[in-house]
Amino acid sequence: MTTKDTLIQKLRDKTAKIGILGMGYVGMPLAVVFAEKGFDVLGIDPDQRKVDTFNKGISYIQDVPTETVARLRAAGKLKMSADFAALAEMDAVSICVPTPLRQTGDPDMSFILSATEQLAKYVHKGMVVVLESTTYPGTTRELLLPMLTEKSGLKVGEDLFICFSPERVDPGRTDWTTYNTPKVMGGMTPACVEVATAWYAGALETVVPVSSPEAAEMAKLLENTFRMINIGMVNELALMCERLGVDVWEVIDAAATKPFGFMKFTPGPGLGGHCIPIDPLYLSWKLKEMNYNAKFIELASEINTNMPRYVVTRVMEALNERGKPLKGSQILVLGAAYKPDIDDVRESPAFDVIALMKKKGALVEYHDPYIPHIHHEYEGWEMNSIPDSDLLARVAAADAVVIITNHKTYDYPAILQAAQFIFDSRNALGKMGKDNPKVVRL
Repeated sequence: MTTKDTLIQKLRDKTAKIGILGMGYVGMPLAVVFAEKGFDVLGIDPDQRKVDTFNKGISYIQDVPTETVARLRAAGKLKMSADFAALAEMDAVSICVPTPLRQTGDPDMSFILSATEQLAKYVHKGMVVVLESTTYPGTTRELLLPMLTEKSGLKVGEDLFICFSPERVDPGRTDWTTYNTPKVMGGMTPACVEVATAWYAGALETVVPVSSPEAAEMAKLLENTFRMINIGMVNELALMCERLGVDVWEVIDAAATKPFGFMKFTPGPGLGGHCIPIDPLYLSWKLKEMNYNAKFIELASEINTNMPRYVVTRVMEALNERGKPLKGSQILVLGAAYKPDIDDVRESPAFDVIALMKKKGALVEYHDPYIPHIHHEYEGWEMNSIPDSDLLARVAAADAVVIITNHKTYDYPAILQAAQFIFDSRNALGKMGKDNPKVVRL
């Protein structure tokens, strides 16, 4: 049997050992799915705190129940370590590390480079490697391939099998999960796709092969660029409607009654999450190397990036109408997570809104039932969420309540009754907020 056939057989009968590099929001759910389907899985993460938490049988990822972690760990199907040397024993490795942007807007490839450097020390014949971290087109071919083959001497497609398969994790969802969300797979060679598909098809519901890693990399960027541009469009629509004196929420709801040719997007205080605010800029950056300006991406990014400032301006104007300056006013921000009902603050617009108001002299507090503590990485300040038991009292005491994240757990009728003034950036109050003198909507 060839190396490829031997590896495929091990993957199909689930005797292959699986390694997951990076056990965060993407890696942990993927590791769990593989373990649930009968693979022996080792998660590797340099964060010893994560390893220690896992080894207590506790999950640190909201979408993965602690009882699931405890059960798979007790059964020996899922293990976790900070020791990269264990990669030498793996037959299949998924790389699921972060890919943030630098402050300059350039892609930060340090996590991918670091993970691949570690893997390169232990890569061996008969291994399949799948990169899941979102990145610019060409990363798999230009970075992973040479790092894993030049020193090892392994031949891709014969000894070593390399693919790109973009993660499609949407934290907090229960309808579309790691298991049933279709998985795009692009390989360096047809043999690479065949091997990786045999692996992932053993645990996931649907695998969608494409012709190359670049096609898979670009597909991921298209998905998130589509959302970023449409969100930018409705954010600009909100700005236009405010000038025209038209209710943007009514306009969107009316347009959404059309059963074809329209997809509903809603405005908000800015973009959050790891994907939509960041991924399209990877594509824009790559195209600048080719003297091409991605105009739609740049324009949408400009509009979305300015939404926190627009929110603060609207709050300031509304306070002025009530005879109060923003400086010295007591502001309560509701919600720090980047979207409802999750504990994820990555790129959350709440940070920018709070930072801008603090700079203007406002006395800012926040509450989030999922986020007990926040830290502004660049400005250095820290805040603790006010206690749940004090929420309504703090709402009543605040000069302005600013809803940034529309968590379902909030008792909005009670908040509306207690508040002096609410700025609702998410239409969380719905019909209660429309034409209510206490409420200003985005």
